[in-house]
Amino acid sequence: MSVARQVVVEADGGSRGNPGPAGYGAVVIDPATGEPLAEAAEYIGVATNNVAEYRGLIAGLTAAKALFPDAGDALRVHVRMDSKLVVEQMSGRWKIKHPDMKPLAARAAAILPPSSVTYEWIPRAQNKHADRLANEAMDAGRDGRTWEASASTAALDTPSARTASAPRPVQGPPGDQAAGAARARAALAAARGAAAPEGLFPMPGAQEPEPPVEAAPVTGAAAPAPEPSAAPAAEPSEAPVAPAPEPSAAPVASAPESAATPQTGWGSAPDLGAPATLVLLRHGETALTPQKRFSGSGGTDPELSATGRGQAERAAAHFAALGTVQEIVSSPLRRCRETAAAVAARLGLDVHVDEGLRETDFGAWEGLTFGEVRERHGDDLTAWLASPDAAPTGGGESFAEVAGRVAAARDRIVARYAGRTVLLVTHVTPIKTLVRLALGAPPEALFRMELSAASISTVAYYGDGNASVRLLNDTSHLR
Repeated sequence: MSVARQVVVEADGGSRGNPGPAGYGAVVIDPATGEPLAEAAEYIGVATNNVAEYRGLIAGLTAAKALFPDAGDALRVHVRMDSKLVVEQMSGRWKIKHPDMKPLAARAAAILPPSSVTYEWIPRAQNKHADRLANEAMDAGRDGRTWEASASTAALDTPSARTASAPRPVQGPPGDQAAGAARARAALAAARGAAAPEGLFPMPGAQEPEPPVEAAPVTGAAAPAPEPSAAPAAEPSEAPVAPAPEPSAAPVASAPESAATPQTGWGSAPDLGAPATLVLLRHGETALTPQKRFSGSGGTDPELSATGRGQAERAAAHFAALGTVQEIVSSPLRRCRETAAAVAARLGLDVHVDEGLRETDFGAWEGLTFGEVRERHGDDLTAWLASPDAAPTGGGESFAEVAGRVAAARDRIVARYAGRTVLLVTHVTPIKTLVRLALGAPPEALFRMELSAASISTVAYYGDGNASVRLLNDTSHLR
C-alpha cells in the first residue's frame, strides 16, 4: 500500500483588462515546512480573469502530480485559491454555467481522482506567492519574453521569507530617491550578512477578495517643439525653449529549497509587491506648439490641433495593443482631457481628473515666445532660469510650487492605485518633475530633458519608497 503524500497547491490568475493580457501562477508547497516544492507560471495571451485562474489551477495540479508520479491514489492535494468562483465550482457547490469555464473545469477534474483533491478559499493577501508568479508571467508576456523560474522572485514571498525579514514602516513619500537608495544599500548589506538598519522594505497591505463572478464586465469609456539644453522646463509650445492560444504544457520548475536563504544582489529583498506604474503621456499638439509659445494653466486652454488629434489616436492604438493600462488620470486642461478621452475610448476605461497634474501657470508670459519674454521681462526670466523659487512675471507659479503640487498628486495616485498601471495624461513640467524626483536630481535637471508632444515616459513606484525610471520621451508609436 502506498504511503500517503500530502501537498498544498496555491494558484492564481489575472487579466489586465478582463479580458486582456493574462497569465497564471501556481506553487506546490510542503504543508509541514511551508517551503515551495515547484512553481509554474505562463502568459496565455488575451483572456478573462476566470480563465486565467482555472489555468493556474490546472498548472498547479499538474505540477503536484508530476512531483509524485508513483503516488497514485495516495497523493492528497489541498488547493488554496482566492477565487471564490473556482473553489465553489470545483467543490461542486456552484453550477458551471459559462461555456468557457466548463472545459477548463473538466480538464482540472481529470488530473487527479476527485477524492484526492480538496479546495479552500483564502483571502488574496494569503495567496501572494501565486499572485506574484501570475504577474511575473504577464510582465514577461508584455515584454515578449517567456517566464523563467530562474529569474523569479516570487518565492521570496513565502511565509518563511516573511518571518525571516520582519518589515518596519518606511518614512518619506514614494519616489523620493534618497530614502529609496538608503533602503537599497541596507538590503545589499543584509544579503551579505550585515545587520540591516530600520525602515527596510515594508510588506504590501492586504487586499480584499474578488467577488464571485464568472466574467467581469468591461467598463464604458468616458468620454510643442524640441528644447535646447538651457530651456525652461515647461511645455515647448507651452514654454518656448531657451536657446495567445493555450500551450500544451506550462513551464514548471522546482522551487528553491528555502526561500529564506540569503541571496546576493537585489534578489535578497523581501517581496514588495507589484509597483504602482505611472505611464506619463504628454498631450498632443495644439496650435501653440509649433510656435513655441508659453502655454500653461493660466492662458487660453487651447484644444488639440488636427495634428494633435492624430497623435492622440496613435497613442490610443498603442496602448490598446499593449493592453497594460488599467486606469487613466488626466490634467484638467482641455488638451489633456481630449488626449485622455481618445485613449479611454479605445480601452473602455473612465477618465479621472486630478488638478495637481495641470501645467505651470506662466503668469504674464502666457502666449509669448521665449524671445518675447526675454525682450519684455528679461530680468524676471533670468531669475526664473536661475532659481526654482522664482516665479514668472505677473504672479505665475515657481518650479518649486509646481513640484510640491505634482508630488502631492503623485502620492495620491500611487496610494490609490498601488500595484496597478496608471496612464497619466499631463504636461511637460509635471512629467519632468516626476522624473526628476524619481531620480533624485536637482531642479536644473528640468532643463536637461526633452519631451515631445504625445511622448511616453514611465516611472514605477515600489512599496519601499523607491522609484525606477523605465522610459523617457518615447515617440516610436507616432511613427
